[in-house]
This record gives sequence, C-alpha cells and structure tokens, in this order.
Amino acid sequence: MNPDVDRFYRNLARETPDAIVYADAEGMIAFWNKGAERIFGFTEAEAVGKSLDIIIPNALRERHWTGYAETVRSGKTRYGAGDLLAVPALRKDGTRISVEFTILPFRDRLGRILGIAATLRDVTKRFDEMKALRAAARQTTSG
Repeated sequence: MNPDVDRFYRNLARETPDAIVYADAEGMIAFWNKGAERIFGFTEAEAVGKSLDIIIPNALRERHWTGYAETVRSGKTRYGAGDLLAVPALRKDGTRISVEFTILPFRDRLGRILGIAATLRDVTKRFDEMKALRAAARQTTSG
C-alpha cells in the first residue's frame, strides 16, 4: 500500500472528531480514537482492553450483549449498512448522553465476525432540544 494512503487512513481513524470504537468478538475494546476520548471522557489507555460496558448504561447491557453475541455467532446483524442507530450511552463521569452510530462488522476469510467497529456521534444537545420542542407542543395543544 502507498505509505501516504496508509498514513491518511491511520490519521483519519485516529483524529476524526466522531468516536470510532472497535471491539473484538468478546466485546473488549481494541481501538479507541480521539473522538471517543472527547465524547466519552475515557483516554485510550483507560478504554483499550476494557469491556464495552464502560459506555453502556446498566439497564441496556443485557439487551446489548444478547444482540452482540447473536451477531458474532450468526455473522448477521439486523442493522444494514449505514443504518443509523440511536441509544443512550455513558460518559466516564457517569453522565448519560445520547449517541447515534453506525456499525461495521469485521470478518475473517471464512466470513466469521472477528469484531465490530462503531462510528458514534454525541447528539445529546439535539435530542434534548427535540424533547423540549415536543413538550412545548403538547402544552400548546392541551392548554
């Protein structure tokens, strides 16, 4: 591969403002970029080697791990290429945030899933604004 292109890929993944997180088939974090540090508050050193549980709220963990395990087992995800998912997440300080993300399974030569990468964006501000607008609209129609 052209060294300039390789450097571009590495720099893009490491430096992009959106979080890029890669976890292996067991859900252990293997890649954590600067966007993930900014959004979630954990440094790369604090996150790599840890379970995805560090950013998943307790109430959502069972559902997350059931889906994750099924995706790894079957090699199939119910989320198509580019489907945007929205869920609550946790910051290091315990603050709940809203994130939107896409996933990209990584496969071996036989098609088995080795891990899953996610590109995540903090949409808490937009989510809170929409909630406030809906509440204001309800008051207007009921008042």
